[in-house]
Amino acid sequence: MKLAGTEKLNLRRELGLFSAVSMVAGIMIGSGIFMSPQFVLVYVGSSGASLVIWAVCGIVCLCAAFSYAEMGTIIKESGGNYVYILRIYGPCPAFFVAFTILFVTKPFGITAIALSLAKYALAPFYPGCTPPTLVIKCIAASCILVVATVNVLNVRFALVIQRFFLVAKLVGLMVIVIGGIVTLAQGNCVSLNNVESAFAGTKLNISPVGMALYQCLWSYSGWVNLNCVIEEVKRPEVNLPRALMIAIPMVTILYLLVNISYLIVMTPTEMTSSSAVAVTWGNKVLGGWGWVMSVAAALSSFGSLNGSFFSGGRVCYVTAREGHMPDILAMAHMKRLTPSPALIFTTIISLIVLIPGDFQGIINFFSFTAWFFYGVTLSGLLYLKIKKPELPRAVTVPIIIPILVLLAAVFLVLAPIIDDPQIEYLYVTLFILSSIVIYIPFIHFKLFPGVLNKLTIFLQLFLEVAPIDKNL
Repeated sequence: MKLAGTEKLNLRRELGLFSAVSMVAGIMIGSGIFMSPQFVLVYVGSSGASLVIWAVCGIVCLCAAFSYAEMGTIIKESGGNYVYILRIYGPCPAFFVAFTILFVTKPFGITAIALSLAKYALAPFYPGCTPPTLVIKCIAASCILVVATVNVLNVRFALVIQRFFLVAKLVGLMVIVIGGIVTLAQGNCVSLNNVESAFAGTKLNISPVGMALYQCLWSYSGWVNLNCVIEEVKRPEVNLPRALMIAIPMVTILYLLVNISYLIVMTPTEMTSSSAVAVTWGNKVLGGWGWVMSVAAALSSFGSLNGSFFSGGRVCYVTAREGHMPDILAMAHMKRLTPSPALIFTTIISLIVLIPGDFQGIINFFSFTAWFFYGVTLSGLLYLKIKKPELPRAVTVPIIIPILVLLAAVFLVLAPIIDDPQIEYLYVTLFILSSIVIYIPFIHFKLFPGVLNKLTIFLQLFLEVAPIDKNL
């Protein structure tokens, strides 16, 4: 066994075009489309406005994704926001990003998916009522552990699961779309009879619109994950933009059709009072087969959870590779070539977040922090476009696109605290800023290296891991 610094391992480039599409669409189509529609409707107050929100979010994410595609072909490293901010703004701002990703956005996102998976998996056993919170969290924790184990053991198996569940969730969404079409053909539309009624009761205040956008953008949140694993993408300069062009428009169209189907079958009141909107839809359209939608939603969430773990573990090891986290997190298993320490770390933090968490609150905090750093990254892209136009890039987007997405990010960060400020957002901000207490002594001044080195060697021997070679 060779210790840290004496042997370098490589993560393989396993993601072709289909796997890349599966990674993007497979994470995007997860729990959100089965959980968020009722929350979007509650915040904006009308079915017509909710459809507008879903369409706007799809366009915003497509523009943001192509802006990130340009960034990804300039800085060809895994890590997403973290590595882009590191290369443009330096180590201190990048550490804030690393701390936030590893302790807020990734574990919050994983936990939210696991909670929704558990709710849908349990729905057939608790007809007409909400399952007990303890049961939901136990099932969610079990799912997190299963997915973590799969990703620790084998990269290819994790990708096979991702592709399989993408097909399964597309089938489930098509059932909803076709069911809506059949119901409409039978003349049984209940919510979208005319434009005036569709937009009646719309809430246009800044805070409700911002919160609706949070819930909706959660359903699209997988658009950024391919940038987090770009070192494992075959021909990234070609497959990155192609995967985005295929995945995001496909998902946007599907989301609109699914929401239309929900509104054809259910009244806004039925949607907002439902604890599992897809199950309610299934009971009304499929009758005794309504449980099928619960299974479809659970499978969809499982696929999204798997993809989130795949990308989340890679971000963790990139931050460690750059010296912003303990060295052990930048290592891979010597036989399986998976970043197992990073995946184990992500699992532990996600399970801790699961203990007090609830779905709606988690999504709001996730979106608040995620779009703040999306905005910071897009400002870096604007800097590169203006000050470094000579840098080679395989993808170039018009400068107006990142400007518009940056303005959207600013709105999304400010919206929930303008009309109705909540103390929880201050807590999240203070938590992020508190990372400076870790950065100054342990990262900048590198205090207590001996203790960390001994711990690293022990864990390296115990986990059978070695450093990952960055130069693929």
